[in-house]
Amino acid sequence: MTAPLGARDRSLLREASVVIGVDEAGRGALAGPLAVAAAAFDTIPAASPVRDSKTLSRRRREEAAAWVREHAVAWVVVEVGPGLVDTLNPLAATRLGMTAAIRALGLREAAVVTDAVPPSDAAMRVIAPVGADRTYLCVAAASVLAKVHRDAVLADLARRWPGWGWERNAGYGTRQHRAELDRRGRSFLHRKTFAWGRVLP
Repeated sequence: MTAPLGARDRSLLREASVVIGVDEAGRGALAGPLAVAAAAFDTIPAASPVRDSKTLSRRRREEAAAWVREHAVAWVVVEVGPGLVDTLNPLAATRLGMTAAIRALGLREAAVVTDAVPPSDAAMRVIAPVGADRTYLCVAAASVLAKVHRDAVLADLARRWPGWGWERNAGYGTRQHRAELDRRGRSFLHRKTFAWGRVLP
């Protein structure tokens, strides 16, 4: 039987003063930045609207993000631009963004939880179980912050550089997005190491 969301966070808080959840949005996108969020909690409320961002509607995600910003002791979202993602590769860029987000919080006596991918250098205890965004409230909170932030960024970019439908596809390789890439070509915000969703050799 799966433990209720938050139970594993509380277990970690018996050994650490703070638990930090870290997650990303946009690693597999064709355009736009990668967003990495970290959310720190010193207590876990009995109830919250937070769930894995992939299971929530847009409105529910925004409500959950507002809850996280109110209840977390600290939180941050770090953007890794498409140029750096190209230079490093998406996985390495994710790990670098995680390290930057953790360090930005400035909380040294903490346990860090990530979803499968550990940071490149956290200098503190890290656990990285698969599916952590479904089993740790702190990671679900980070997933919500990252997704809400990145969706807002892509919607703003779509207003400034329209044509690729980023307000609808958030930079991911949907059929409509790939059709516009075929018609228009890449923008400067597209990742060059992806060829319409296929990694170039």
